[in-house]
Amino acid sequence: MDWIQALLLGVVEGVTEYLPVSSTGHLILVQRLLGIGGGEAADAFAICIQAGAIAAVLGLYRGRIAQILRGLLGRDAAGRLLLVNLLYAFAPAVVLGLLLEKRIKAHLFNLPAITAAWLVGGLAILAASRWARREGRGDGKPLEELTTAGALTIGFLQCVAMWPGTSRSLVTILGGLLAGLGVGPAVEFSFLLGVVTLSAATAHDVWTHGAAMVSAYHWPSLLVGFAAATVAAAAAVKWMVGYLRRHGLAVFGWYRILLALGAGGALLTGRLVG
Repeated sequence: MDWIQALLLGVVEGVTEYLPVSSTGHLILVQRLLGIGGGEAADAFAICIQAGAIAAVLGLYRGRIAQILRGLLGRDAAGRLLLVNLLYAFAPAVVLGLLLEKRIKAHLFNLPAITAAWLVGGLAILAASRWARREGRGDGKPLEELTTAGALTIGFLQCVAMWPGTSRSLVTILGGLLAGLGVGPAVEFSFLLGVVTLSAATAHDVWTHGAAMVSAYHWPSLLVGFAAATVAAAAAVKWMVGYLRRHGLAVFGWYRILLALGAGGALLTGRLVG
């Protein structure tokens, strides 16, 4: 992998990580288009450059992160409640991730499965957008009023995103809306939960496949991918927060459907190999 490929993958990761379009699906698609085959090293690279997206959210939401740290030290009741809810939301992914990781990578890390997830997710977004408008969910509860049951709802829905192409951001934002949060708080909780979940996934893959990844792609490519992901994620998050408050999720649903139709057509005609 040369630095241009690493830069492109970093930008794709950063732009798509927090948008409800699936960063893993986009990275696998771009890897195939660039002629980068699958395997442990490629999959680990796609996951580990998520560290750039994590860094972006840590910087943009440093006020919330500081509040959570004060809660951990017993100095902020709201911060402690947010930390507890994040841990409740994270727990289902830990259990199911450890149980299903090998099966998921064996059967779902391919373009046909990802294309199907793009299509299903796109239809789900359009249905959820109509429901949110009808129910007035843009005016839901603030983050401070999220209950334990609501956090667990978000956590179990996050497990659906283990199917590449589904989008962790998509299902956790929808989970936040189902839990009664407004659009803004649902997006914020999704981002914060992403920091926890992506940090764990990155640490796990570095531990298990780090040596193979570094051997295949070398440190310069990893650093370029990380830097590109950080900058792109910061820009994407800033844009997304403002856009969702004004326009909602529907545009991402249409994007996913069009992407699924395009990828599906390319697969059927042999122009793209799964």
